[in-house]
Amino acid sequence: MKIQKWFKKFIQEEEGATAVEYAVMIVLIIVVCLATITFLGSEVEDAFNTVATTLNR
Repeated sequence: MKIQKWFKKFIQEEEGATAVEYAVMIVLIIVVCLATITFLGSEVEDAFNTVATTLNR
């Protein structure tokens, strides 16, 4: 019950960021993380392949 009361109070409170703003921030953080992983993923893969090739000589 405490969680329900806290959540209801959190939703109704108008000070600070609203739940919608928190959701938007979370979505933006996820998008940035995915873009970074996608971009750096190929770079890291190339680096590991280079090291593996060098070690196999």
